[in-house]
Amino acid sequence: MLDTINYKALGRRVREKRREQGWTQEDLAERCDVSLSFIGHIERGTRKASIQTLVALSDALSVSLDYLMADSLVSPVGRETPISLSGDKKKVLREILEAFTNGVEKWND
Repeated sequence: MLDTINYKALGRRVREKRREQGWTQEDLAERCDVSLSFIGHIERGTRKASIQTLVALSDALSVSLDYLMADSLVSPVGRETPISLSGDKKKVLREILEAFTNGVEKWND
């Protein structure tokens, strides 16, 4: 069970990986198709990111979602619960998100 997401820790990891790439916040924002200010908020841990944005960040930074969320994955007994969403699993998640998005758009028509 996921209690809370540690957005400050997630933001530190995003900033660290972005800097390792030698990218500005603007570079990362363009790669993830989000605004520059939103990347700043993510890195400071002051805004929540959707699963789509988290997937885009992990793709752009070439890291797994479990790496970005390592401090957030807490089980009911307070132990870290590792999840791995890389490779085929990430592709399946992306397909599910795409199907959901397309379904929502059809529903609203």
